[in-house]
Amino acid sequence: MPANQITDSYRHQGMRRKLVESLRQKGIVDETVLAALNHVPRHFFFDSSFLEFAYEDKAFPIGSGQTISQPYTVAFQTQLLNPGRGMKILEIGTGSGYQACILAVMGLKVYTIERQKLLFDKTKALLKELNYRVNTYFGDGYLGLKAHAPFDRILITAAAPGIPEALINQLKPGGIMVIPVGAGDIQVMKRIIKISDNETTSETHGTFRFVPMLGEKARDI
Repeated sequence: MPANQITDSYRHQGMRRKLVESLRQKGIVDETVLAALNHVPRHFFFDSSFLEFAYEDKAFPIGSGQTISQPYTVAFQTQLLNPGRGMKILEIGTGSGYQACILAVMGLKVYTIERQKLLFDKTKALLKELNYRVNTYFGDGYLGLKAHAPFDRILITAAAPGIPEALINQLKPGGIMVIPVGAGDIQVMKRIIKISDNETTSETHGTFRFVPMLGEKARDI
């Protein structure tokens, strides 16, 4: 998006407050998460032709077969992560960069990886222009970022057919992973808590729809 289009008007701010209030009514109770969604202008991540859709509580196509997630889904996953300021988090699936910016304004050290090269290049340039402190990487999300592990939190923003073992290995003991699991059109949201190097527990938190997670390891899981 050209720099002259990156403005946050009173109208945009009002639409954002209305969206945040709707998320509160839908069950998002973490005020830190809601404050982050109120802080980050979602319309910055939309093509200028589609700005009127930015504050609807819906997913929207962003190219390369990917979408910017529904605001409720962003808030729900972030709330499940239970992140704390200063934690190091790995996001699998940068997409538009919106979720990464939500995490960044919450005070997390964000590392994010994207598989689609055209989308990666576009989003990396946008995040630099917007001056959000996000570490972006191009690569296979199934492999994670071993060089920067371990992470306090890992967030997967695409549908995975199973739990990638490499990502579990990159999670700190006591850490949390949030991941939508399922090979079909509907996925189950799971929160994985790593008790120790050899033990994890799993919780389920409803069903969602995500685009498929891509990577060379997908067929092996």
